[in-house]
Amino acid sequence: MAHNRSERVGDLIQVEVAGILLHGDLKDPRIGFVTVTRVMMSKDLKNAKILFSLMPKEGGEPEADKEEIADSLEGLNSAAPFIRRMLSKRLSLKSIPNVRFIYDDSLEYASHLESVIQKMHKADETEEAGE
Repeated sequence: MAHNRSERVGDLIQVEVAGILLHGDLKDPRIGFVTVTRVMMSKDLKNAKILFSLMPKEGGEPEADKEEIADSLEGLNSAAPFIRRMLSKRLSLKSIPNVRFIYDDSLEYASHLESVIQKMHKADETEEAGE
């Protein structure tokens, strides 16, 4: 649960930006299937870093490729002024922060760690079976 003001505002912005992306308010074809994973607010609430992950295209690799990520990042950052205007209409804040999008690779890293752990477990099982 968010305790300080910057976390609470970040949570509000996360919900609203996710809604903007989900309901198709952005028409930019560069933006893929984006999920807002976290919003980091500056202490003065004037800047918001919006972290997002990207689902790969259907039939594609399990992780999004670098070109898809770059396209989505470019599209989101070019839509930042529009998103800021939408936030000003949806939120009753004294001032709406500047928004900047950053790709969040923590889900890919977690997936990588999971595969390494699975390989270790399989190696242990094989070793135990060979005893």
